[in-house]
Amino acid sequence: MDICAIVLAAGEGKRMRSKKSKLVHRVAGRPVVCWVREALNSIGALEQVYVVGHMQDQVRAALGEDVAFVIQEQQLGTGHAVMQAAPFLESRGGCTLVLVGDAPLITDATLRAAVDLYESDGYAAIVITADAEDPTGLGRVVRDPDGNIQAIVEHRDATPQERKIREINSGMYVFNTPLLLSALGRIGSQNAQNEYYLTDTISILIGDGHRVGAYKAPFEETVGINDRVQLAQAARIMNHRICERHMRAGVTIQDPDSTWIDATVRIGPDSEVLSGSHLEGETVIGEDCRIGPDTRLTDVTVGDGVFLERTAAAGCKVGDGSRVGPYACLRPGTEIGRHCRVGVFVEIDNAKIGDHTQASHLAYVGDANVGSGVVVGCGSVTANNDGNIRQHTEIGDNVFVGSNTVLVAPVEIHENAYIAAGSTITETVPAGALALARERQTVKKNWVRRLPT
Repeated sequence: MDICAIVLAAGEGKRMRSKKSKLVHRVAGRPVVCWVREALNSIGALEQVYVVGHMQDQVRAALGEDVAFVIQEQQLGTGHAVMQAAPFLESRGGCTLVLVGDAPLITDATLRAAVDLYESDGYAAIVITADAEDPTGLGRVVRDPDGNIQAIVEHRDATPQERKIREINSGMYVFNTPLLLSALGRIGSQNAQNEYYLTDTISILIGDGHRVGAYKAPFEETVGINDRVQLAQAARIMNHRICERHMRAGVTIQDPDSTWIDATVRIGPDSEVLSGSHLEGETVIGEDCRIGPDTRLTDVTVGDGVFLERTAAAGCKVGDGSRVGPYACLRPGTEIGRHCRVGVFVEIDNAKIGDHTQASHLAYVGDANVGSGVVVGCGSVTANNDGNIRQHTEIGDNVFVGSNTVLVAPVEIHENAYIAAGSTITETVPAGALALARERQTVKKNWVRRLPT
C-alpha cells in the first residue's frame, strides 16, 4: 500500500522568541522537523510533502532536497495547510498521514501501528490520540460505545461532561487519500477564527457514514514544541531513549540524566560513558573505551580501548589504546596514534601523532607531524604562527624533546635526536644529534647581599 505524508511546517513559533524557526532548533543533534521525517522514512512513506511558510528557507535547508515543499502564504488553519498539498495526492490511492512538524517525539512504531489499524478494520481515517493528565486547552475525543470516534470537540466548545474526557486529539492522522481529498473540498471557515480546520474533515467523514477510529499513543509522543521549556523537555526524553538504546546494546552509561548523546553517535560494546559527558555529531567510539567524566566529543573517531578523561575534542581521531586527559584539548585535524599518552593540560591542534608517543603534561603541539615513540616534555611547545601564517613542524621517530622547549616552525627534528631542556630550536636537528640552544648558566655569588634593604 502506498503511504503518503503531509507534514505541517508553516507555523511562526512566536513563543520560542527566536530568530530561527522552531522546527530547526535541535533535539539530540537533529532539527526538530527532521525527527518527523526520520519516523516517516522508517515506515516507508516515499511521498512526503512539507507545508512551509514562516522562515521557510531554514526549514527547506534542514530537510534537504529529497522531499517536496508547498507554500502556505497565509496561515488560515490546519485544513487550509493540507489543501495546499492536495495536488500531490490527486493521483494517489492508499493512505495519507498528516503530521505536525513540531512533534519530534513521535515514533515509527506509533505511525506503523496507526497505519496497520487503518488497514485492518476498514476505517476512513484514524486519529492519533493520547491520554493527558491535564487536557485543558486541548481538543477532546468523543467515542461511541463501539470505540469509534463520534466527534472531536475543541476545549472552548466542550460541555462540562466532555471536558472531563482525558483523551485528546494529537493533530496527527491517517486518512484514506481519496476520501481526504473529497472532504477537504467541503470544509469551510465559518467559525470564530475564520480558519479551515482539519478536524472538520473528520466530522464530514462521520456524517457520510464512514467509520473513524483512534490509535492511542503515549502522551509524550504527541507533544509539540512551542517554547524553550518544551524544547528542553523533548530533548531530555529523546536523550533517555538514545541512552537506553546504547545501554541495551552493551554500553554502560553511568548517569543518563547528566550524559547527552546525539542520535548520530555510535558506541561499541563494553564501553563506558561517565557522568557529565557530551557526545555530539558523527562521533564514533570503539569497544572497551572509557569516556569521561566531563568529556565533550564532537565528530571524533575513537578506537578500541581508549580512555578519555575530562577532555574536549572536535574533528579528530584517537587510536586504539591511547589515554587522553584530564583537561586535554584535541582540536580539528588532529590524529592521535595507537597507545599514546596525551596528558594534563596538553593541547594538540591539527597535528598527526605517531604510535606510542607521549605528551604527558603542559604541552602544545600544533601544525606538526610527530613520529612514533616520541617524548614531548613538560612545558614544550611548537611555535607554529609567525604572526601572519601557520608554519609546520616535523618531528621524527624516537625523538626526545626536553622540558620547556620551544620548536620554532618551520623546523625539522630528525629521528633519534635529543633536545635539551629549555632550548629554543630554530634550525634542523640531524638524526641522532643532541641540540642545545640556551644561554650558559651564570652564578653571581653574594648577589643577594647587595640588594637594598
